[in-house]
Amino acid sequence: MASFKTLLFVSLLVVAALAAVPIAEAQLLGLINGLLGLIRIQGTLFCTANGRVSSAGASLTPVFPNATVQLQCGSGNVISTATTNASGLFSILLDPLQFVLSSLLSNCKLVVNTPLSTCNSSFSGTQILESTLQVIGNTLVGILNIILLIPAGFNVIN
Repeated sequence: MASFKTLLFVSLLVVAALAAVPIAEAQLLGLINGLLGLIRIQGTLFCTANGRVSSAGASLTPVFPNATVQLQCGSGNVISTATTNASGLFSILLDPLQFVLSSLLSNCKLVVNTPLSTCNSSFSGTQILESTLQVIGNTLVGILNIILLIPAGFNVIN
């Protein structure tokens, strides 16, 4: 009878060890992506909420140069800041060891606190632009995996 209990115990240990392998593998992949990866948030900021670009890539709406774009999470905690260039482009890089992608998508937003009236006189000095984030994919650069996020669409907030 002791041999049956021993066999049962060893069998349960083997099943538990095999069940833990996918969890350990997922954790290892997450760690590797964290060590060899980045999260990049990029976009073009326009002087309106609904900026447009032609199919050839030309801006149909004036861009917003020298504007401060903040990544805010939770109750308005500023995580990172970027300034748009002369073409209205901004880019924010994040370390995936410090940020969980699902949390960025659900708890964070891009906020432009630069007065909109400096770019478009039809806005008041108190209005701001805000956007949630969306994933557009990832790209490999050598062994570096970069997760790409963009604004889901800026809205004017009074």
